[in-house]
Amino acid sequence: IGCTGCISRAGAAVRPIQERFGEVLRRRREAAGQSQEALAAEAGLHRNYVGLLERGKRIPSILVVEKLAAALGTTMASLMRSVEQADQ
Repeated sequence: IGCTGCISRAGAAVRPIQERFGEVLRRRREAAGQSQEALAAEAGLHRNYVGLLERGKRIPSILVVEKLAAALGTTMASLMRSVEQADQ
C-alpha cells in the first residue's frame, strides 16, 4: 500500500511533503507572532489558502513559497530546509 508523495527512507515512511510544509509553515508563522490572516496579507495570498497549506491540503508553487518566505522574514532555502528535516 503506497502513499502519494511519501518516500521511504531506510524502511521508514516519510509524511507527504505537503504535510511537512504545512507543519513548518504553521510553526514559523506562530514563532513570528502572526495570524494566518496577517501572514496571508503580507504574502499577498488569501487567508483560506494559508489555512489549507498549513493543514497539508494544498501543495504550494515555488512562487508561493517565495512569497511566504519573504512574509516570514526568511529565505526559501531556510524554509525548505526545515521541511526536509521535518521527519528526521
